Amino acid sequence: MAIGSGLGAQLGIAAESTYGVYVAPTKFLEFTKESLQLKKTTAQSSGIAANRLLALSSRRVVTQRQASGGIDLEVTNKGMGVLLQALMGSSVTPVQQATTAAYLQTHTLADTIGKSLTVQVGIPRTTGTVTRKNFIGCKILSAEFACEVGGMLTVTLEIDSKDCEETSVLAVASYSAMSPFHFGQMAFKTGAFGSEVARDGVRKVSLKIERGAATERFYAGASGLKAEPIANDLVKISGSIETDYVDTVLDDLHTSDAATSFLWEFLGPEIAPSYLERISFKVPAIRLDDAPPTVEGYDVVKPTYSFTGLYDGTNSPAIEYMSSDITL
Repeated sequence: MAIGSGLGAQLGIAAESTYGVYVAPTKFLEFTKESLQLKKTTAQSSGIAANRLLALSSRRVVTQRQASGGIDLEVTNKGMGVLLQALMGSSVTPVQQATTAAYLQTHTLADTIGKSLTVQVGIPRTTGTVTRKNFIGCKILSAEFACEVGGMLTVTLEIDSKDCEETSVLAVASYSAMSPFHFGQMAFKTGAFGSEVARDGVRKVSLKIERGAATERFYAGASGLKAEPIANDLVKISGSIETDYVDTVLDDLHTSDAATSFLWEFLGPEIAPSYLERISFKVPAIRLDDAPPTVEGYDVVKPTYSFTGLYDGTNSPAIEYMSSDITL
């Protein structure tokens, strides 16, 4: 029996081979909250029958089914590969570093067609019985990563799902020893791509990746369920950099509207000599949109610069993930 509250909840994921076909979860993530929900489209008959004053229950039908919602969690040193692949789109195999226990995953930006997930949420009743909600055909539409002074690196995922079913059994959750990346491990760098320099005074960074997709592909002959969403817009990368006004580097970039490379990374403990637990976010070109520093009182001047991520014509945005995970 589970604890009859959110303390007894669980969330498992698995990559699907075919969009919308259930795969039993193989990885279980420690999450902070989720909001995945089934959404039905119903139609009620408006037919007239002699002396009937209320619509007839038997003449209500469900014409479409889909699901959507969000998942919030802390980014950890293990177990993130499946999510990163579903977000970024490239097919990734971890590469062993020399003969060590360190494996590097390089998730570059690509089309996400064929990259879908089964997400199983275990929702406890007060009796301790857990209801399983199996969200199939899950596509990550956006992910926002953020870390601030004294905090952990977190991510908020926006999910689109083909359907929710409750017939597949609840998987037995198991958790590996995972540690979250945090502010004490954070570095932020700008400059020429591949030779970025650390910036001083940075207090908070956020990065959002949004993938436009046609999510309403409902066709006849599909029992009211959608076909896999396909990209229908450019990927949008944006974010913000909150600082103390230590130097004018970012201010000058805002003034000139010049491009700079963006490197935001977290370096954890050593896996093996020369190889640390790491997650690195690389955007080859960003341009600062606003805002220049202003004086708002006696306190230290604290400009927050928002930015737009762009393609430099050569290098692709990427998320690098160094862990001891042999597979995604």
